[in-house]
Amino acid sequence: MILDYPNPDTERLAVKRFCLTLLMICAWSSAGCALDREQQRGKALLEALCGRCHAAGKTGQSPHIDAPPFRTFGDDKLYDNDLGARLQDGLTTIHPDMPTFRFSRVDAEAAVNYLRSIQRRKTSK
Repeated sequence: MILDYPNPDTERLAVKRFCLTLLMICAWSSAGCALDREQQRGKALLEALCGRCHAAGKTGQSPHIDAPPFRTFGDDKLYDNDLGARLQDGLTTIHPDMPTFRFSRVDAEAAVNYLRSIQRRKTSK
């Protein structure tokens, strides 16, 4: 009877391949891009209140031609310190079709947090 012991080098290579495959699956899965609870609440609020006109996700066109997709707001709109306050006070614009919404502090923070998470990053040329 001949016993065939596994080659330690072959075992190490197999384990390394398995670990690499598992790492790649985790990195490419949607779990790596999951929204936290606050962002999920912000997304739900914006879809319910604003989705009639604005594209509220990372993809898609806005239903209203004059309403920009939220993912295109960029740093100038999202990183000023008063967007959360403006959402709480009642965000108004000169656009006649846009209603005024008032958010609680917690909801305003959730909305801003979600908006920041979906912004398209500018690519360098």
